[in-house]
Amino acid sequence: MNKAGSKLKLKPGVVTGQDLVDLYAYCREAKCALPAYNVIGSSSLNAAMQAAKEANAPIIIQFSNGGAHFNAGKFLDNSDERAAVAGGVAGARHVHILSKIYGVAVVLHTDHAARKLLPWIDGLLEEGAKFHKETGAPLFSSHMLDLSEEPLEENLATCKEYMKKLAAIDMQLELELGVTGGEEDGVDNSSVDASRLYTQPEEVLAAYEALKDLGQFTVAAAFGNTHGVYKPGNVKLKPEILKASQDKVAEVHSLPEKPLALVFHGGSGSTEGEITEAVSYGVVKFNIDTDTQWAFTQPIKKYMDENDGYLHSQIGNPEGPDKPNKKKIDPRGWMHLGEKQVVKRLVDAFGHLGATDKFVFED
Repeated sequence: MNKAGSKLKLKPGVVTGQDLVDLYAYCREAKCALPAYNVIGSSSLNAAMQAAKEANAPIIIQFSNGGAHFNAGKFLDNSDERAAVAGGVAGARHVHILSKIYGVAVVLHTDHAARKLLPWIDGLLEEGAKFHKETGAPLFSSHMLDLSEEPLEENLATCKEYMKKLAAIDMQLELELGVTGGEEDGVDNSSVDASRLYTQPEEVLAAYEALKDLGQFTVAAAFGNTHGVYKPGNVKLKPEILKASQDKVAEVHSLPEKPLALVFHGGSGSTEGEITEAVSYGVVKFNIDTDTQWAFTQPIKKYMDENDGYLHSQIGNPEGPDKPNKKKIDPRGWMHLGEKQVVKRLVDAFGHLGATDKFVFED
């Protein structure tokens, strides 16, 4: 990577290794962040890449365990995480191929893997090592371990173990400190003690000291984040926790400001002010899931309502009993409406995150 004028120049494809380190450093310097979109199949994957193209910025595409399984097919049994591994690998290869056709850069990531899902990460790492041997680059850019419900010592001990595996194939780790509230993809933290929604700077310092010599990592530090969307006032974000954490690490280790690349989980429904403040403290990755789910579903619901008279049979509609409905019932038509609205929502997110047009994609 190199800068073209004041903008970072990127090659189309999956961003990994030192290029990813440089990308996150540039985001902190430029005070911008990238939306991280949870995908479930080709429709959402393609919408993500189209949004990146329209925003002239890289996008973070991430698979949850459930999303990876869905990409493989809910028909498949997921014993030993076989379907979720296969779905993740298939989705990753889809991005490796098509990101170059779209002409965009993608950070390819996996989301929230608690201890029970470590076999999924193990399977992806095994496939990633094969891919690295074949191509010299990893299959994914990074993996996330979410061991935030465990004692800090156990969380960091496991992260250290996986950091070594990730570093060996030029990948990064994302770790979570503190709990993100709400419910997402089968993980329900809606009843968690409120104090656990706020990470302490000392915990971030401990993570930095445990991992700094092992490889590259990002930190999802909780500052009141909650999955889902709620009425104003129900979620009390404290972005100042992020600043205090950055300052703590920088002071103790005599580092420049904002030494860490931070992650904002539970970003759907956040105000522009909250987003801007968090980004100013070094957030480079902004998870947005619930908003994009609504963006996909809402125009399809509208289509179904407006075309109800054409959707009860293959033949016969308000225009006549013998009129065919093929054009109305073709899923490619109404699914694309959802894709287009997801693109719009993601392009809006790029704008709120200050990332639009701050990058140049090479031809």
